[in-house]
Amino acid sequence: MALRYIGTDNPCPNTNCPTVWVDEADGSIVIQGFKLDSETMAEVNATAAVQENETVVRIPARMASVLRGAMGDS
Repeated sequence: MALRYIGTDNPCPNTNCPTVWVDEADGSIVIQGFKLDSETMAEVNATAAVQENETVVRIPARMASVLRGAMGDS
């Protein structure tokens, strides 16, 4: 698997920043984000049960352009 770096949250005051990559092999998007608090996780589980092999993360809305870049949009 070869990951292509797309972008990091900006501004990023430290090394704990949401980041986006694209897997060159299959085009899937790989996202580093913030862990959800228990209240938000409960809301997620109320509508879509998160399985043991899944993770839900939060990224800032200001990263929408980074996600569009990962999908090949501008």
